[in-house]
This record gives sequence, C-alpha cells and structure tokens, in this order.
Amino acid sequence: MTLRDLLTARIAENGPLTVAEYMAECLLHPRYGYYTTRDPFGQAGDFTTAPEISQMFGELIGLCMAQAWLDQGRPAPFTLAEAGPGRGTLMADILRATAGVPGFHEAASVTLFEVSEKLRALQTAALAPLRPVFADTLDALPVAPLFFVANEFFDALPIRQFVRAEKHWRERQVGLQDGALCFGLAPELPQPALSHRLEDTVPGDMVEYAPQAGPLAEAAGRRIADTGGLALIIDYGDWRSTGDTFQAVREHKKAGVFEEPGHADLTAHVDFEGLARAAPCAATQLTTQGTFLERLGITERARRLATRLSGTALEVHIAAHRRLTHPDEMGTLFKVLGLYRDADGPPPGLER
Repeated sequence: MTLRDLLTARIAENGPLTVAEYMAECLLHPRYGYYTTRDPFGQAGDFTTAPEISQMFGELIGLCMAQAWLDQGRPAPFTLAEAGPGRGTLMADILRATAGVPGFHEAASVTLFEVSEKLRALQTAALAPLRPVFADTLDALPVAPLFFVANEFFDALPIRQFVRAEKHWRERQVGLQDGALCFGLAPELPQPALSHRLEDTVPGDMVEYAPQAGPLAEAAGRRIADTGGLALIIDYGDWRSTGDTFQAVREHKKAGVFEEPGHADLTAHVDFEGLARAAPCAATQLTTQGTFLERLGITERARRLATRLSGTALEVHIAAHRRLTHPDEMGTLFKVLGLYRDADGPPPGLER
C-alpha cells in the first residue's frame, strides 16, 4: 500500500480533493507523509534552507531580534518562538549569537512549532542542553511579548487554487483520469476570501491562498499588538499571489506534483499581502532577503569570518554569502515581512 493507492481509493469513493487536501495528505499523512517520515533538509535531503547554508543567516536573525528586544525595554519574560524549525539549526544559531546579550536568554522561553516527531527529536538534540517547549498553536502560549520567526514555513502550508471565471471562481481540484491523478476544475462559485481579487484579475487567471496562513498571521499579530514583540516571516513569494506556483522538489530538483505522493516536498509561493492584511498590527514593507541581510551587516560579518578561513573552506564561505544575498540566488527570490507594534517601530533591517 502506498499513499498514491490511498488517495486514488479516496477520490474514487468520495470525489475530487482540493489542492489543499492533496497537499496536506502528501506532507503530513501520519504514516506516508513527507514530513512525518524523513529528514528532508541539507545536501542528503531534498532541499537546503538558509540556516543550513551558513551560520551567518541565523546569527543576524538573532541579533535583529535581540536589538528589537533591547529597544522595547528588555521585556521579561518573553516567548522566543520559531515555526517550522527544521533541524533546529536556525534557533541554535539565534541562541549562540545572542548569548552575550545580558538578560536575553534568562528572559526567553524558547518555543518551537513542529508537527513531526522525527524533526522534534533532531531539534531537541540541536538545542541541548536547553529543552525547548513544543506547542501546537500560538494561542496556547503564555501571555507575554512574542518574538517570532518563520523561515520557509508558510510556503509549506496547504494552498487552494482558483481560476477566475466570468463572475466568480472555479476551484482547481485533484481527481482521476483513467486511474491516474490529474487536475480538474469545480463549477463556478463565489469565493468571499477572494472578492478583492476580482479587481486585478481577468477570466483565466489563477490565484492561490493558504487557508491556514491568515489565521496564523492574525494570531501572531494579535499577540504582538497586545503584548509587544515582533515577527519575521522569511519565504519565497511576492506581495500578491498570481499564477500557478504549486511545485514539488525532490533531491534538489523540481519534480511532478503527482509523481510519487509523499516522497517530494510540496510548496507554493507565499502571498505576503494576505499575511499583512490578516495581522491586527503594523506590517513592514516587503523587503528582499538580500537587502535585509545587507542592512543587518552580513557582508562585514562575512569578511570577519573569512579572515579565519582558507582553501576550500573559504571558497564555501564565499559561495554561501553569495547564495544568501545575490539577486541571481536567494537574494531577491526570498522576501522578508516584519510584523510589529506601531509604537515600537519596525524590526532592524526593515522599514515601515
């Protein structure tokens, strides 16, 4: 029995799935899901995230958050949280970089949002001897300022896809043709969540949205508005979703989304406008990752680290700096959105 067999049987019995339902099963099925059965990160996995490329990324994120914490008057206690923490590399780098900030670690309650038991074990090992708190929802956190980072998290949330019809929308679905998984379209219906997109689309255009993304941004923004803190959302995408960005990645290469369900990472570009609209607090301008990291001083940090390196290690270091910041690499593909309390001002590296 494979996940393909289960999905095929389910569709044959109950009818087509939404893209979100298909994506959720492929990523999170308790027995066959992509994230529940493997460690997908790094060269031996299917993709490499920024924290795995260089320690500089996490260090600068940590110093950004620590400076904002200082600027907000060193609130204590506060929640230092990460969504989708991978192997724990980013949080480990954040904690190492902020170890010299007086009072920061003592005031922080480190909390991770992770659904995979396999990845929870890796995160716990990466952060030892610290024992992080694992949580399922932001609402479950104690009432305290929230300093929250989500790097390549929102792109993995299941999306729904809609094709603009004459007056309303037809939802893209996953069905069967001659026993094989395929795309189809549901009948035209109103979609209140997309009413504002009727203004900038024409028949035939596709838009996407992640049903879970807005409530998550709303919960984080509400906590920040009420108690202070900030959120850094770092991902690939743009201000407004347009077109089909649903994709599969396996062994660092693009694959077909129906090729081998449960054996490839499924993602879509993030609609940052939707996150900003949902959050009941201030949002920064959307900023490219390269610009954000340069404003935080990554080039000077890279130069200092380079003085200790030579040979292959130096070449790898230089390549990592380029990959994180250059427009032809992750520098412009990835964007950064900050959420903050208006009275506190935007996080370092970002603008109102």
